[in-house]
Amino acid sequence: MAFLLVFLLLPVAALAGPGLTIYNQNFAVVRDAVPLDLQAGENSVIYEGATVHLEPDSVMLRDSKTGQPLNILEQNYRNDPISQELLLSLFEGQTIDFLVREASKPDRVVRGKILRSGYVPHNTQAMRRYGNQYAMNQMAMANPGGAGQPIIEVDGTVRFGLPGQPIFPSLGSDTIRKPQLNWLIQAAKAGSLEGELSYITGGLSWEASYNVVAPEKGDRLDVVGWVTIDNQSGRDFADSKIQLMAGDVNKLAPPGMGYDMASRGSMAKMAEMAPAVTEKAFDEYHLYTLERATTLRDRETKQLEFVRAAGVDSKVLYVYDGLQIDWNQFRGADARYRRTNEEFGSQSQTKVAVMREFQNTKANQLGIPLPAGRVRFYRRDGDALQFTGENRIDHTPADETVRIYTGDAFDLVGERKRTTFQVDSSNNWARESFEITLRNRKKEAVEIRVVEHLFRWTNWEITEKSDPYEKLKSDEIEFRVSLKPGEERKITYTVRYSW
Repeated sequence: MAFLLVFLLLPVAALAGPGLTIYNQNFAVVRDAVPLDLQAGENSVIYEGATVHLEPDSVMLRDSKTGQPLNILEQNYRNDPISQELLLSLFEGQTIDFLVREASKPDRVVRGKILRSGYVPHNTQAMRRYGNQYAMNQMAMANPGGAGQPIIEVDGTVRFGLPGQPIFPSLGSDTIRKPQLNWLIQAAKAGSLEGELSYITGGLSWEASYNVVAPEKGDRLDVVGWVTIDNQSGRDFADSKIQLMAGDVNKLAPPGMGYDMASRGSMAKMAEMAPAVTEKAFDEYHLYTLERATTLRDRETKQLEFVRAAGVDSKVLYVYDGLQIDWNQFRGADARYRRTNEEFGSQSQTKVAVMREFQNTKANQLGIPLPAGRVRFYRRDGDALQFTGENRIDHTPADETVRIYTGDAFDLVGERKRTTFQVDSSNNWARESFEITLRNRKKEAVEIRVVEHLFRWTNWEITEKSDPYEKLKSDEIEFRVSLKPGEERKITYTVRYSW
């Protein structure tokens, strides 16, 4: 004999709030307390706190005191909450009342037989698990011809669409108010216990964003970091303890799917207050914990500050990377083809990139792991803030350098042209020379870093050069060139490849 126990979400006073660990890969782990009053033998338990995107095979239910898993004989996940479309499908083939409202006419009720509801059950879940083709076939079966509309017979005539607001005689015996888990639990003896439920769900995500403000003159930055949490799970989480996991956790994707500024003085004062978010290393990742319980409602976006720093030293870098290569032109070609191809590396562009760089260290007012996110840059213009560019950073550990491209310089110009090209296939060498012209139209002196890529072959040497260079990578060198206001300079070099 099985006993039925229905567990609803209880008020906060009766039950501690749920726990959430949200990953920055659009999923989360939910932890909930489930009070159970079990009888000896089989118990049917209904849990109505499930999310719309719950992964049923991730569910774990344990005794919170002993940590031992409960003996679940059977688990069923229901994810078709009551809706007008669902009720139309449940009453398919039956005649119900429809309330008709028309302008300048009294309301009236007509009787109509539901020939077809147009309801497509669990279409999203079908596509997620079985792919788009299965979902399309399922939709075609529910909606022959692809009309996607209900068909109602009224007074001997057939019409597409509803004649009015349907009035259902009942909810039907097989409807649920919200997604639920149904368990059949085997208990050795009667007793009450608190179950600890954990499961993985989609529909929850978070991301970091940073607002960075530079003063009117100088490069000491004010940095404010926010976390934005988005809940599209189909469930509210009242007074929940929320943690955010940053890092690249390996998670298999379902088939067919991808998975305001204040003054520096007030910022320094805020920095002395207790943080809203604390951070610690966890396994190979970083875990950020919201220090106070918070309510996260379904379809709600919540923002919280997690880092605030004033006086962060930074510098602006100007980088001229003039090489342009259409890699599609060389796609599929043998690498040996480009070492003798005269067109390879002959194209160029004139833009000089603006980069902002700072050290993520305690000595530089930061020194915490910075999760990946968008960084927006502003500069003060009197009492106003002017937007000067944005980009994204990847996960950046403490004590590493943050370097971000923010745009192209208006008053700096670069030109790159190849002056000679020779190849001797018999003796296995090629040689080419370049001339790079830099112009500074700014009113202050600048340093431009000229990056050159030696992609033609793996063995190379610089045989002639006008300026010293630094080797950055196995196929990349950099010249650092200082220019006075209004100055123009030329850099030349020759590289010899051998194979």
